[in-house]
Amino acid sequence: DLYRKVFVFRKDPSDAYVVLRARLEQPLQNFTVCLRSYTDLTRPYSLFSYATKAQDNEILLFKPKPEEYRFYVGGKFVTFRVPEGRRDWEHVCASWESASGIAEFWLNGKPWPRKGLQRGYTVGATAAILLGQEQDSFGGGFDLYNSFSGELTDVYLWDTGLSPDKMRAAFLSLRLPPALLAWKSLSYEVKGDVVVKPRLRE
Repeated sequence: DLYRKVFVFRKDPSDAYVVLRARLEQPLQNFTVCLRSYTDLTRPYSLFSYATKAQDNEILLFKPKPEEYRFYVGGKFVTFRVPEGRRDWEHVCASWESASGIAEFWLNGKPWPRKGLQRGYTVGATAAILLGQEQDSFGGGFDLYNSFSGELTDVYLWDTGLSPDKMRAAFLSLRLPPALLAWKSLSYEVKGDVVVKPRLRE
């Protein structure tokens, strides 16, 4: 149980990462991924990387620069422009629905304009899910200058699109529906220089 704890990725650049294990029974037609990060990086970095053998950027949350997030599904991406961070925790949720091809992006509990992405696509179920590195091959192929350095917490993955009130609940750390990956019952393995520590502040 990682409640009120964080992963601290200590080095920059880093070869460290955290492997997450999710029980996916079937491919995903819909999903929502949420996490909270705290960093002073200004170079590109990866937050959440979900790769299959067929597609290394099956799901990817990537921040190429301080005022931009990229959300990938099946190797294609949409860009969400954001105010440059105030060097504080940033909570992001990204959801996607195959039937409509609608990608939603929420930052600190507020929705951005929705965009179209990969309508009719299906996300593969046999996946390598990593925090802190961007996969260029299944479970590997890292570029150290896309690595994350800083603190990560409150990581979740659902096989549904969350409703607006549940998106806000995720931001406020309130009660959430059962998830494929849930911070309070996370199955994970640390690879390299990552330390689990209590959160310094709420």
